Amino acid sequence: MILFTIAYLAGVLTIVSPCILPVLPFVFSRAGQPFARSILPMLFGKVVTFAGVATLAAIGGDWAVQANEAGRYAAIAVLAVFGVMLLSPQVAAVVTRPVVALGNRLSQRAAGQRASVGASLLLGVATGLLWAPCAGPILGLVLTGAALHGANVETTLLLTAYAAGAATSLALAVLAGGRMFAAMKRSLGVGERLRQGLGVAVLAGVAAIALGLDTGLLARLSYAGTTNLEQSLLNRLRTDTYAATTVDRAASAADGQPQAYRSSLPVEGILPPLDGAVEWLNSEPLTVEQLRGKVVLVDFWTYSCINCIRTVPYVRAWAEKYRDQGLVVIGVHAPEFAFEKRIDNVKRAVRDFKIGYPVAIDNDFAIWRAFGNSYWPAHYFIDAEGRIRHHHFGEGDYEESERVIQELLAEAAGSRGNDGGIVKPEAKGAESAPDFANLQSGEDYVGYMRAGNFVSPEGVSADEARDYSVGELRLNQWGLAGNWTVGPEQATLNRAGGTITYRFSARDLHLVLGPGADGRKVRFQVKVDGVAPGPDHGSDIDADGDGTVSETRLYQLVRQSGEVRERTFEIRFLDPDVEAFVFTFG
Repeated sequence: MILFTIAYLAGVLTIVSPCILPVLPFVFSRAGQPFARSILPMLFGKVVTFAGVATLAAIGGDWAVQANEAGRYAAIAVLAVFGVMLLSPQVAAVVTRPVVALGNRLSQRAAGQRASVGASLLLGVATGLLWAPCAGPILGLVLTGAALHGANVETTLLLTAYAAGAATSLALAVLAGGRMFAAMKRSLGVGERLRQGLGVAVLAGVAAIALGLDTGLLARLSYAGTTNLEQSLLNRLRTDTYAATTVDRAASAADGQPQAYRSSLPVEGILPPLDGAVEWLNSEPLTVEQLRGKVVLVDFWTYSCINCIRTVPYVRAWAEKYRDQGLVVIGVHAPEFAFEKRIDNVKRAVRDFKIGYPVAIDNDFAIWRAFGNSYWPAHYFIDAEGRIRHHHFGEGDYEESERVIQELLAEAAGSRGNDGGIVKPEAKGAESAPDFANLQSGEDYVGYMRAGNFVSPEGVSADEARDYSVGELRLNQWGLAGNWTVGPEQATLNRAGGTITYRFSARDLHLVLGPGADGRKVRFQVKVDGVAPGPDHGSDIDADGDGTVSETRLYQLVRQSGEVRERTFEIRFLDPDVEAFVFTFG
C-alpha cells in the first residue's frame, strides 16, 4: 500500500514540473464547464489511457510499439483540430463535415453549448495518449519493477495511481482557472479572446509534443526541479515504514546490552535473510547469524550500470580500510540485462574491478525483494546488532556514507575513536566521477522495450531485420544505419558496416556493447563530429577512434578533454553481430 501512496503523491507533484506544460492548454480548455459532465470525464480518460499505454510500453513487442505510435498520431490530429476550432470557427467551415462536427463537439465551450461527456472523454483519451511525464525516481521505480518482473496488474494499478495523482492536481488547477476565466469575462468582456488564446495554446502544446520537446528539453528541466522532492518523499515514507514496523523488535534485541558510545542514527529496519543467491563469489554463503557482531555494508549493483561503476572505487576503498575494524562489505549483484545473469560475465567483472569482498549473485532478485530495494546502486548500512541504520540510493554523498560506517564501528567498539579521515580513491576511465555541471544528456536504451529519442525515419520494427538510416539529429536524438534487428533489450547488427549516431552534450559518452552469441570480437571505429576523436577519445578506444568489442560490458568511447559542448557521436562496426544495449553519460 505504501508504494501506491507514494506513486499517487508523485503524480500530484507533476503539476510543478515543466513537462506538464504541453497538456495544460487541453485541460484548461474545459475550465468553467460543469465538473461532472466535462472536467471529470476528461481526467478519467486521461488516467485510464495513460495507465494502459504505459503498461503496453512495459510489455513491449512489435504490436505494442505500433499501437502506441498510431495512437499518438491520431491524438495529435484530434487535438490539432480541437485547437483550430477554438481559434477560428470560420476556418472550420473549409474542413470536411465529419471533422467539423468533431471539432465543434470538442470546442462547444466556445459556443456556450451544454457540456458533452463523450467529447470530454475523447479529449481526455487524446491527452492521455500524448502525456509523457518526466520519469523521476518514483515513476522510475514503477517502470524498473515492470522491466524486472514483467508488466502485471500491480504495474497497471501503480501507473493508474501516478496518473490519478496528476489528475487530482490538474482538477484543482482547472477549478481555480474556471473561476479566474469567469472573473475575466465579467470584468473585461474578453470571452472570445480567451477562447482564441486557448486555441493558440492548444496548437502550441500539439507542436511541442510533435517535436518531442515534452520528452527532451522539458523533461530535463523537470528532472532538476522535481527529483529532489520525489526522492525526499520516497526516503521519508520508507523510513517511517521501517520505524513503525521494526523499531520495537530492534529495541528488544538491544535489551541488556548497554554501550559506552551509542550513535544517534535512527533504526530503519532489521537485516533480512541473505538467502536465494544462485552463487557467492570471494566467500562462502553468508548468513545473518554469521554477521552478528559485525558492521555490514550491503551494496546492490550490476556490472554494466554506470552509476554502480562510479561507486565501486569508494566501496572497494571502504572494504579495505575498515576490514580489520569489523566492517563486512557484501556486494549483491542484481542483473538489469539478461547478459548480466551469466555467472562467468559477473566473475570477469569482479576481477576487472578488483573487488575482493563477498559478492552474492542475486539472479532471482531474492535478496533484492527481501530488502524491498528498487535502485542501482543502493547502499544499506547495518550495525553490529543486525539493524539497518542508514541507506543511500544512487551516486554521491560518499563522505556522509563513510561517516556512517565510522559511527557504527565506534558504536560496536563502545567508544568514539580516531576515524582516520575520509578515503579519496583514485578513479580512472568510467569509474571517474561525472561532470554534472556540463551534463545535458541522460540514459537512453537501445532495445524497443525502453527506447527513447530514437528518430530513424523507418521507425522501430521489433524483432525483425530491417534497414535503417539516420538523418539530421537534434540534441539527445539518436538513430541506427544499416541492417539491424531491434529486440526488447538490445539491437543486433546483421551485416558489417552498420552505425549508431547520437547527438549529445556531456563530458563522457558510454555504450554497453557485446560481441553477440558466438562471442567473436567485433572491430569498430568512432568519430566525433565526423573526425577521429583525438584527445577526446574514451578509455576503451585510441586517438584514431579504433576499438574492439571483446566482451559484454560498458565501453567508455568519448571523454571530452577541453570545453564540453554539443557533439555528434558515430560508431561504425566493421564486423557483424554486435549487440548494443544502452547509452549513458557522465
